[in-house]
Amino acid sequence: MTDQPIARIEGLKVSFGDTVAIADLGFEVAAGECLCIVGESGAGKSAAALALMGLIARDGGRIEAGRIMLTVRGGGPLDLLAAGEARMRGIRGRDIAMIFQEPMTALNPVLTLGRQVTEGLRRHEGLGAAAARARALDLFRQVRLPDPSACLGYYPHELSGGMRQRAMIAMALACRPRLLVADEPTTALDVTTQAEILALLDRLRRETGTAIVFITHDMAVVARIADRVVVMAHGRKVEEGPARRVFASPRAAETRALLEAAPRLGSGRSALPRDIGHDAADPGRAAPVLEVAGLSVRYPARGRVLRQRAPAPCVVRDVSFAIARGRTLALVGESGCGKSSTGRAILRLGPVSGGRVALCGQDMLSLSGAALRRARMRAQMVFQDPHGSLDPRMTLAAQIEEPLRNICVGRAERAERAAALLDRVALPRGLMRRYPHQLSGGQRQRVAIARALAPDPALIVADEAVSALDATVQARVLELLEELQAERGLSYLFISHDMGVVERISHEIAVMHRGRIVERGPRDAVLGSPRHAYTQALLRAVPVPDPDAPAPQWPDRPFGAPPRGRTGGGRPGSGVYHEAAPGHFVLVDESGY
Repeated sequence: MTDQPIARIEGLKVSFGDTVAIADLGFEVAAGECLCIVGESGAGKSAAALALMGLIARDGGRIEAGRIMLTVRGGGPLDLLAAGEARMRGIRGRDIAMIFQEPMTALNPVLTLGRQVTEGLRRHEGLGAAAARARALDLFRQVRLPDPSACLGYYPHELSGGMRQRAMIAMALACRPRLLVADEPTTALDVTTQAEILALLDRLRRETGTAIVFITHDMAVVARIADRVVVMAHGRKVEEGPARRVFASPRAAETRALLEAAPRLGSGRSALPRDIGHDAADPGRAAPVLEVAGLSVRYPARGRVLRQRAPAPCVVRDVSFAIARGRTLALVGESGCGKSSTGRAILRLGPVSGGRVALCGQDMLSLSGAALRRARMRAQMVFQDPHGSLDPRMTLAAQIEEPLRNICVGRAERAERAAALLDRVALPRGLMRRYPHQLSGGQRQRVAIARALAPDPALIVADEAVSALDATVQARVLELLEELQAERGLSYLFISHDMGVVERISHEIAVMHRGRIVERGPRDAVLGSPRHAYTQALLRAVPVPDPDAPAPQWPDRPFGAPPRGRTGGGRPGSGVYHEAAPGHFVLVDESGY
């Protein structure tokens, strides 16, 4: 790392309409340095990133004051605010690149991933088609995309959220920019992939001198990668300093709040989430709200005209579990292991190739049309990508009221309940007439949670429901989910890659690997004495919010292929589950674990 600044912001002021998003922000980042910007959702972190990229006007914002200086290749410092759009098109991707918070909105839905990654290489690096494709393939391998050659031909909607994020990272790294702006780049990634991506970014800045402005709410990630930290609150910088000093002796109240709210594995194991009564404390005596038996999911294979279609890959294989009233089952595993596909299949939002799903005693797989729509009112889903799940043409009030309108709730009551739900998820009622694009990513996710709660469901499938939230808001939302569970007897299927969050909210944990549940049992048993080698490795990879802690470890050897299955459980291919302790089951396969 050198002392030469790659980028410098001076007196930046950004407004959206009458709202000041950033007031008098200033910092600089040197070559090879990683500067982390942290703060609550809505603090102005993403607005600063968009201003750096010269994209703030496209989001309806305007820069009222300040300078943004960038040292470009083959030249000296350039004020980006004075550069025209034509000059910025030559700078973006080559001198400065960005990893956006929501890859589904940043990636072009009508172009393959290979086309999108090679576009910058051909424009800025002058590579031919073959050389650009080879470079893209190497980038996909570096970010650990499975079957990278096949991924080159996929469209964004054909990948999971975590896989899309990895493709977005590969695109940003393609031209080896001098400055990389990373806006929540690891939010959608599991701990194992996160560790490898952070190692990749760390190697990039040390080998090439790339400066990184890393925006995140995850203090464990900050501890792992930051040289210096800038803490923002209400559009202002409230603290700045070396990472070790900020962690050891935080001076601002906002910094202390972020550190105190950061989930730490092991801190929440002393107490289970609130139960709703005797039946919840003894799930064996409670009627299950959800029963899943032998669930399998295959997505249609992509074929070509007049060619025989390849066999459809099985992304979920023989998954079985039950959730009692007032209980939470956490489904964890790496990106692409089948967690989201399982959640969508339960609500019939995706293909189901086999098995049984019973919701409140009703067979979901036998329903269709109006009967299926009525059954879905008893189970709601909070999706991983709030930008994609919210209608951009509807106000927040209309979106929260929509489920209530479907069950014929009157207008006045709908408005009252929508306002009360905004209160419950810690959003001001003044946002009700706004549209999704006018909110931060964390605020959008809280709107999605409020909408899911509107029809008073029995089950909520939460697919990375708090991954977009900063630590303090995340803690409040988790507390809200626990309160609602205790008050209403809600059951949760909580899909997550954050083991600290899982430890806090779950009663039971199911660990997925390559479409199979490899371990399932009570929370304390799975986290305290994991029996499957994959679960053990997953827990070793969890980062901690401490700069002096050793880096998370992940084994060099890949885990074995999905088990072919042995006779057991009464179904071919179901595998053998060993009961290691009461209620604690571990999949035994031919690799011995």
